[in-house]
Amino acid sequence: MKTAAQTTFPERVGRTLGRLWRGCVRLDRRAMQGLVAKGWKPGVAKGVMLIVKIAAFAVLLYAAFWMALLLLCIVVVARMAWQHDSDDDADFLGRKAEERDHREGLFYHPAMHDDDPDPRFKDD
Repeated sequence: MKTAAQTTFPERVGRTLGRLWRGCVRLDRRAMQGLVAKGWKPGVAKGVMLIVKIAAFAVLLYAAFWMALLLLCIVVVARMAWQHDSDDDADFLGRKAEERDHREGLFYHPAMHDDDPDPRFKDD
């Protein structure tokens, strides 16, 4: 039987977060006391501290939004880079240039090539 109980990881995390929270509350109180010591009324000092907290939260949300948007763009670009269609790859990479039919090209016109007459184009 163990004589001393060991603390678990969640307990350590909880204690650490509790210390951080108490430290933030202590800094908030010191800042408010500093404003009151400079001659500000307690209500005004409390309001200013609230505005500062809201502004800091808004800046954090703004930064988080742009970081999430950047991450989303990176994921989309990476997915597009890795996504491949087997038909297009086989058609593009599998055949050599001389084996491809130039008539399948987007800008094909029979007047530019010495080919047999193409039924898609009428010769007037």
